[in-house]
Amino acid sequence: MRGLTRPLWPIRYKPLPDELLSSWLMRLAHGHGQKVQTFCNLIFGNQRQVWNRDIDRLGPAWLIEELAASTGTHLDRARLTTLRGFEGTLFKSFKTSGHLPWIQTLQMYHRKREGFGMQFCPLCLAESNPPYFRRSWRISFKTVCTKHQVAMLDRCPACQHAIAFHRIEMGKAEHDRLPSMRHCHACGFDLGAAIGVPPKTFQCPDALRWLCEVIQRLDSATDDELDVDPDLLSVYRYLASMMLSKRGAGLNVLTAAEIGADAIAFTHERRLSLEGSDLATRHQILLQAAWLMQDPASRIEAAWQAKAVRYNHLIKDFEDMPEWYRTSVIGQIERRPYTHRKPRRHPSKASSPG
Repeated sequence: MRGLTRPLWPIRYKPLPDELLSSWLMRLAHGHGQKVQTFCNLIFGNQRQVWNRDIDRLGPAWLIEELAASTGTHLDRARLTTLRGFEGTLFKSFKTSGHLPWIQTLQMYHRKREGFGMQFCPLCLAESNPPYFRRSWRISFKTVCTKHQVAMLDRCPACQHAIAFHRIEMGKAEHDRLPSMRHCHACGFDLGAAIGVPPKTFQCPDALRWLCEVIQRLDSATDDELDVDPDLLSVYRYLASMMLSKRGAGLNVLTAAEIGADAIAFTHERRLSLEGSDLATRHQILLQAAWLMQDPASRIEAAWQAKAVRYNHLIKDFEDMPEWYRTSVIGQIERRPYTHRKPRRHPSKASSPG
């Protein structure tokens, strides 16, 4: 490991297309014949912990700068391995804690991951040499691999554990052959061997087509440009998130019926978050919201007229509401004539005949 203290490391892998920071770091450690935790302790010291936090989201400067300098990678390219690179498109401004719009949460506890925030396409893993994990797999609306036309997976199909490839070395001796990121850390199943299945359409292929068009724009993005309308995504997320809350229960039922699905049942004791939901729940809600987004002005107004959603619920806590949503959707509802209904008079309060 003496050579690793020089300006350039012996192994200088560059980030692969759309590769996550954690995946890149894992490949570098294995390239040097080291367990990832051993590698990080040797390079960064015991005082700087790497794997007890979501490094793909946080992307600490000291980590990015060290990897860039030691591998000869341009610093801007190294920064694009983090989820912070989506700032200004998927979310307005970055924050280190709490829900970040469209970024799946890992729900980390020490080095364990109790959430299902790391998705993968088994066919992408199978054909990649070396296998690696993508940034786009952390995005909430990425429920379909548009390249292979299969549904994404958010857990090991063999043991149902969340994906935590940084833990695949647990229980292995230092001299053991280091396992590939393709394997489940809990049971060893080859994730690249999982069967790819078509995504659910229910009875509304148009909604799936709309969602896949949004995903395709994400997939075809270059390193420095993401061709996705931030305003469209903000409305899309607002509607999808609302249907996972008590105030959106009626809209949830209505849109589920429109796409030919059963409404997602959940308790209202704890509000579900889009970024914390499992893939099956998220995919259905995204299709329901996609049905609305295909013709938002008329379909949202129709839902309001059917009393599936209240007017104030369509605007509540919607920060930075896009102008087109304010005028064409909300404005259209506001322009509807208000019919005043006289309240029924209680018999005891009715005036007696003269």
